[in-house]
Amino acid sequence: MNIKSRLILMNFMQFFIWGAWLLTIGAYWFQNKQWSGAQFGAIFSTMGISAIFMPALTGILSDRFINAEKLYGIMHIGGALTLLCLPLVGDPSTFFWVMLLNMIFYMPTLSLSITVAYSALKGSNLDVVKDYPPIRIWGTIGFIAALWTVSLTHNETSANQFYIASGVALALGLYSFSLPKCPPQLRLSEKRSFTERLGLNAFALFRTPRFAIFFAFSMLLGAALQLTNAYGDTFLHDFEKVDAYKDAVAVRYPAIIMSISQISETLFILAIPFFLRKFGIKYVMLFSMLAWVLRFGLFAFGNPAAGLWMIVLSCIVYGMAFDFFNISGSLFVETQTTPAIRGSAQGLFMMMVNGFGALFGSFASGYLIDHYFTLADKTKDWQGIWLTFAAYALIIAIIFPFVFRYKHNAALEHAIKHA
Repeated sequence: MNIKSRLILMNFMQFFIWGAWLLTIGAYWFQNKQWSGAQFGAIFSTMGISAIFMPALTGILSDRFINAEKLYGIMHIGGALTLLCLPLVGDPSTFFWVMLLNMIFYMPTLSLSITVAYSALKGSNLDVVKDYPPIRIWGTIGFIAALWTVSLTHNETSANQFYIASGVALALGLYSFSLPKCPPQLRLSEKRSFTERLGLNAFALFRTPRFAIFFAFSMLLGAALQLTNAYGDTFLHDFEKVDAYKDAVAVRYPAIIMSISQISETLFILAIPFFLRKFGIKYVMLFSMLAWVLRFGLFAFGNPAAGLWMIVLSCIVYGMAFDFFNISGSLFVETQTTPAIRGSAQGLFMMMVNGFGALFGSFASGYLIDHYFTLADKTKDWQGIWLTFAAYALIIAIIFPFVFRYKHNAALEHAIKHA
C-alpha cells in the first residue's frame, strides 16, 4: 500500500470515529435517556473544553518528546477505552466526565493527523499543497460512512453507536504505529519562551482591531456550528411522535438525511476558489453567515413530508455555511500574520471556533431550550428553537460587514488567485 493510500485510510477512520456518534448522540440522550437539555449542552461543551488546551499540550509533546504517530496512536487507544465505557454510564454527571475524557483523547488527534500526514508526504517527496486535499476529503467520506452505518443499523438512539466508534478507534490506534515515523523536530536545548511553546504569543493579535473582531466572529460562528451538530438529528427523531410523519424516510433514517450536509461540504470546497476570486474574503465570510440563517430558518419550517425539500435544502446550504468561513478564515490568518506566529495563529483561530465557540454554543443553547422551548409535556418547540438560532445568525450577518474592515494586500491577492 503506497503512502497516499495509507493516509487515506488514516483519515477515513479518523472521521468515522467522530461521525459514528457526533450527530446522533442527541437522539441517544433525549430519546433513550430523557436527560435535560442543559445537561446535554454540558456534554457538547466537552469538545470546547478539550480544544482549548489539549492541541497545544500534545503539540509540545510531539515537538520535543515523542513521535507524533505514536502519540496519535496512544490518544486513539485511550479514546477507544472511554467510548467503550460510555454505554455503562447511568447518570448525566458521570456521562459528562467520561465524555470529557474521551474528547481530551480525541480533539488533539485532529491536529496530530495533519502533522503525521504532512510529515509522511514530505518524507516521500510529495507536494503537500497538491496531494493532501484529495487525501483529506476521505475524512469527510468516513464521516458520512459512519452516519450511514449507524442509521442503516438503526443505532441512532442506541448505545451501539459508541461501541462502533470504539472499535474503529482501537483499530486506528493500533494502525497508527505502522505509519511513517514522525520524530520530534525541536531539540530540548533549543531556546524558546514558555509562551512560544504554548503558542500564546499569537494572542498579541488581539491588540489589532481587525483580528480582535475576526476572532470574536469566529467564536460566534463556532457556536452556530455547535447548534447544528447538537440538535439536527434529534430534531428529526422527534417527528416520530407525530403520527403523520412517523413512517417517513427522514424520520426512520435521519442520520442519512443529515449526511447530505457532509456531502454538500465536499462540493462547496470545490466552489471556494471561484467565490474568493469573484467576491473576496470578506464577502465569502458574509455568505457563510447568511447561509447559517438559511440553515436554521429552513429547519424551522421543514417537515419530513411536504416540507422535506426544506430539510434537504438546509443540509445543502450547510456546505456553504461551514466551508466558506472556515476555509476563508484560515486563508485570512495565513496571509495576514508573520511566519513567526502563523502556526500558532491558526491554532488560535481553531481555539476560538472549536473551543470557546463550542463552549458558548453548548451552554447557551442548553439553557435557552430548557427554560424557553421545552413544553410542559417535555416536548420541544422546534420551530421556536430554529427561528431563535436563525435570528442569532442574522444579527451576526448584519453586524459583520460594518465592523470587519481590512484592505487587500499582495499576499492575500496571491492566495486568492491560487486558491
